[in-house]
Amino acid sequence: MIRITELALPLHHADDEIPAAICKRLRITPRDLIRYVVARRAHDARDKTDIQLVYSIDLNVKNEAAVLKRFSRDRNVQPTPNTHYRHVRQAPVDGPRPVVIGAGPCGLFAALILAQMGFRPIILDRGKVVRERTKDTWGLWRRSELNPESNVQFGEGGAGTFSDGKLYSRIKDPRHLDRKVLTEFVKAGAPPEILTEAHPHIGTFRLVTMVESLRETIEGLGGEYRFSTRVDGLDIATDGQGGRRICGLHLSNGDYLEASRVVLAIGHSARDTFAMLRDAGVYVEPKPFSIGVRIEHPQSWIDKARFGRDAGNPILGAAEYHISHHAKNGRTVYSFCMCPGGTVVAATSEVGRVATNGMSQYSRNERNANSGFVVAIDPARDYPGDPLAGIAFQRHWETAAYVAGGSNYKAPAQRVGDFLAGRPSETLGIVTPSYRPGVQPTDLAQCLPEFAVAAMREALPVFGRQIAGFDHPDVVMTGVETRTSSPVRFTRGENFQSLNTAGLFPAGEGAGYAGGILSAAVDGIKVAEAVALSIGEPAPAP
Repeated sequence: MIRITELALPLHHADDEIPAAICKRLRITPRDLIRYVVARRAHDARDKTDIQLVYSIDLNVKNEAAVLKRFSRDRNVQPTPNTHYRHVRQAPVDGPRPVVIGAGPCGLFAALILAQMGFRPIILDRGKVVRERTKDTWGLWRRSELNPESNVQFGEGGAGTFSDGKLYSRIKDPRHLDRKVLTEFVKAGAPPEILTEAHPHIGTFRLVTMVESLRETIEGLGGEYRFSTRVDGLDIATDGQGGRRICGLHLSNGDYLEASRVVLAIGHSARDTFAMLRDAGVYVEPKPFSIGVRIEHPQSWIDKARFGRDAGNPILGAAEYHISHHAKNGRTVYSFCMCPGGTVVAATSEVGRVATNGMSQYSRNERNANSGFVVAIDPARDYPGDPLAGIAFQRHWETAAYVAGGSNYKAPAQRVGDFLAGRPSETLGIVTPSYRPGVQPTDLAQCLPEFAVAAMREALPVFGRQIAGFDHPDVVMTGVETRTSSPVRFTRGENFQSLNTAGLFPAGEGAGYAGGILSAAVDGIKVAEAVALSIGEPAPAP
């Protein structure tokens, strides 16, 4: 089978133009084309007056070898890659049961792969099952009642459950592990379109049912879940040469769990667990992340700015954007986790603090678009010293946001016009903020570092020249966005184990090795394979 990539056709092309374009591209007759299927479809809207659909096509033709030889130097005409996933090991009889800490995307896929190989993993999560967790999350959004163990950050499905559900990534993936992730998601109830869309997404409501389906699959393969179970301590044995190995876990309910292989997939907000691991001597180092706000525009403004007369076309859907600016003070300002047709949500996991995030449903049909509008920061310049200093940095500004919002989990908000002018907002304008439990108009400069405020003020008119209306005076910003990624990295070696604690496998976003649902799930697969390779037997031949 042959794969053609970068095959561009007009947005409004007829169906029969695809085979015609294939034949023209390969210089073959229609009789030579046996069949074709769309592998991927994207759009190119750089020229909004001439939007193109860009296809990757898998096809069979007569004399396939001759066609491939003719295009051997053309990177856009190549053999279709083999994306079939094959497990690396099978579980030995009476082998140890690996433990997975965390049931977010990384932990879920680590557990799923281990279960499919017969290892019967034990999955621990400090939060609740996804539907109970959803009720607790809405308790904060509707009634300002925070459950520190069951919220946007903690519980089955992880932080990605309450997000846009984006399923694309910029990671290098030569083994096509992303295809395994997407295939399993479709089995769990995701729309099949995610297999062909260039920028697939699912949305929160669908993610809830998919997470439940994945749990049923894992349990059906011998896996065991323990919810409302936080890991409060490690049992580490030391040999005569000073080598360290994990032996067991001390749990929040008082139980002790023997464990020789532990996947650490705790997410980017498990700050108390970060501290426990540091105190237990597990190697950890600080990592860069970003700080800023959520910025909201009417989705119709973004659609028109990006798609022009084709705004609202169902093939294109709600428009997205990705923009960045390098400010004069040396800081990079950029959009982060843009949520078309979505809402801004309360994402704190600690009492007396405010943090924001963005969320969309599959339909992406809410009134506003929102995105993180953030400034990159790094340990050496902004939070030197202790490996956990980034957490103290986050907490400082989240506490300031809580106070600025009225100390009741409302978030501080400000009109862009007031922010640029350096004055507090007393009221808001034509853009209605979507954040719940509500916002308090104020001055965001009191809950952001001065360097971030200066860089953001410089970037807004620059972005306004790129996207019409981006810096409109009534655009609303809601603070603060601090959870863009983990502030730490639990560094691992080539065997995926902690640099100084054998048997402990740091994984996913919380360990500093992923960012987003897809990359976290892919990392979960890699770590599960590393666990299996450390204890298993070769998988049978296919």
